[in-house]
Amino acid sequence: MYQSDYKMITIKTNEITVEQYLDIRSAVHWRELTRTQAGLALEHSLIVVGAYDENDHLIGMGRIVGDGAVICYVQDLIVRPEYQRKQVGSKVLGTLIEYVESLREEGSCMMLCLMCAKGREPFYEKHGFIARPTSELGPGMIQYLRDC
Repeated sequence: MYQSDYKMITIKTNEITVEQYLDIRSAVHWRELTRTQAGLALEHSLIVVGAYDENDHLIGMGRIVGDGAVICYVQDLIVRPEYQRKQVGSKVLGTLIEYVESLREEGSCMMLCLMCAKGREPFYEKHGFIARPTSELGPGMIQYLRDC
């Protein structure tokens, strides 16, 4: 377990439960997942980072998914509304970036990607991400698969 204290915030890895994951998603009004989806998402992540307050309450989280060699994605970077703009998201994202950097083979290039909510681009840009499209990179794309 990796731990670091930052202004009364403790970072822990791979300890978030399905119940905590569903609860924090609900706190920011994200789409509901089934318990099976939530469990598999956590289980199949390369790392799950949780930020906890002084009472050991989950206040923020983020995950890395991907192949761990060529490309990884930041997924589910969530901070409870009452803790937003208090460096919680930056601490979680920094921990995720450090983890991916630890996977990168020396002398190699690795992509770390994400899709952010509209309006959140400045947060990610201050952490070194670039918005697409650019003159060299096309726009990101998505397809939702669902039962109608």
